[in-house]
Amino acid sequence: MKFIDCKILRVYLKESDKFNGQNMTHTVVKLLKSHGISGATVFKAQCGYGRRGVSRFDILRLSMNLPVIVECIDYETTFEQVLPELTKIVGENGLITMENIQVVKE
Repeated sequence: MKFIDCKILRVYLKESDKFNGQNMTHTVVKLLKSHGISGATVFKAQCGYGRRGVSRFDILRLSMNLPVIVECIDYETTFEQVLPELTKIVGENGLITMENIQVVKE
């Protein structure tokens, strides 16, 4: 068994965030794919809060704006290529984090 040093990148958004009129979550995923990031997963939260207020599921409301997290794992050098453009897309609408991880390989 072998451990490979990688990074995990997370982008925190709200599901109705837009960039140039397009859904920001989809825009971020397309950007990651176009830069060769190995894969991405989008998680939709039940509730959360941040600088832009509280978001939660409310059956009585017709529209919801729940938190979403786009998560991906790759090498730091790969992320360095996409971060400038990703930062421009997310802007003040979200949060980008990156942490060290180890991927297990046989």
